[in-house]
Order: sequence, then C-alpha cells, then structure tokens
Amino acid sequence: MSMWLSGANSVVNSARARIAAEAKRQTTTAVNKTASDMFTIWADAMAKAPASKRKRRR
Repeated sequence: MSMWLSGANSVVNSARARIAAEAKRQTTTAVNKTASDMFTIWADAMAKAPASKRKRRR
C-alpha cells in the first residue's frame, strides 16, 4: 500500500506542477497584453491628431 500511495503522490504532484506552470504562463500573457493595450491607448490619446491637408487653389 505504501508503494501505491507513493506512486499516487508522485502523479498528483506532477499534475499540480504542470497546472501551476500553465496558470503562471496564462497570467503572464494576460498581464503583458493588458499592459501593451493600456500603453497603446495612452500613446494614442497623447498624440496629436494628424493635420488635415489643405487643398491648393489654382
């Protein structure tokens, strides 16, 4: 029984580590995307609107 429990603990710990690593990857991706989106929004808000071109009269 001890060997069975040891094997079960090994499998559970391996699965737990994989789940934690995937959660960390997804969190990092979400944080980076949010930061990038916020930077883009602020940069666009701070930039001047492009000047419209005036038509030349003949």
